[in-house]
Amino acid sequence: MAERAALDRGLVVASHGRHFLVETPEGARLICHPRGKKSDAVVGDRVLWQGSHDEGTIERIEERRNLFYRQDEVRIKSFAANLDQVLILIAAQPEFSESQLARALIAAEAERITPIVALNKSDLVEPFERAWARLLPYQRMRYGVLPLSLKLSGPVDRAHLLKHLEDRTTLVLGPSGAGKSTLINLLAPGSLAQTGEISRALNSGKHTTTRTTWYWVGTQRTTALIDSPGFQEFGLNHIDPMKLADCMPDFREHAGQCRFYNCTHLHEPGCDVIAAVDAPGASITPSRYRIYQELFAELSKPQRF
Repeated sequence: MAERAALDRGLVVASHGRHFLVETPEGARLICHPRGKKSDAVVGDRVLWQGSHDEGTIERIEERRNLFYRQDEVRIKSFAANLDQVLILIAAQPEFSESQLARALIAAEAERITPIVALNKSDLVEPFERAWARLLPYQRMRYGVLPLSLKLSGPVDRAHLLKHLEDRTTLVLGPSGAGKSTLINLLAPGSLAQTGEISRALNSGKHTTTRTTWYWVGTQRTTALIDSPGFQEFGLNHIDPMKLADCMPDFREHAGQCRFYNCTHLHEPGCDVIAAVDAPGASITPSRYRIYQELFAELSKPQRF
């Protein structure tokens, strides 16, 4: 029986269906397909692959540090693996959804991935002031919150942003209109052209905007951005409702002080979370508590899986 060829290491930098673009340690890229019917690899995965003519087969996915994903009642959507942080880009206009922001932060907390919030369009003075005020509770939770004006960005802004991203792998999330493409093009010039090339390589054509893609910032290949769609609907069905408070720093601070160990923080007497909402200078804002109530109800529904 002939020996199997040695396996090569690679990094998944784009995917579409059962087509994966894998980058070698030397920087070459080739199309790979998964072994068998399953296609579990995601962008950011370190894989072992075997070449065959001008393509390859993914034989194994190496152990992940983390996996950032969302899950609704119908399906699981994996964004990327092996992340150092998630940058959630929102804007002063159009007005951002605090519920969407909270969901993305909870998903990051659940995987112990550092989140950063960036608020774009600081050049729109009054809308920006209103939006910044809405983010004050998140600053008190010690989340990094960066003010941006991508429309006016120059070399200084780029250098300031890179301080927060250097030598890390960062997933960039954001709703339509927040400036995600502008941000990625500022930090990784030519990324749009690269996206077109990747689309042609994967033969994904019109599906360009529905695919997650890895971009290197600079030629040293130590700083990476991952662009991914899918921010509009952000299901958290993979999170146990009784663990929800642990994924919300302002709730976590009080949850251990409740009278009952299995407190849901919805109606129980002696609940320190409820007391924190009602107290003067509340450390949990009414809007955050409302988001918790809605999510707890959503996550408590019977699962279809």
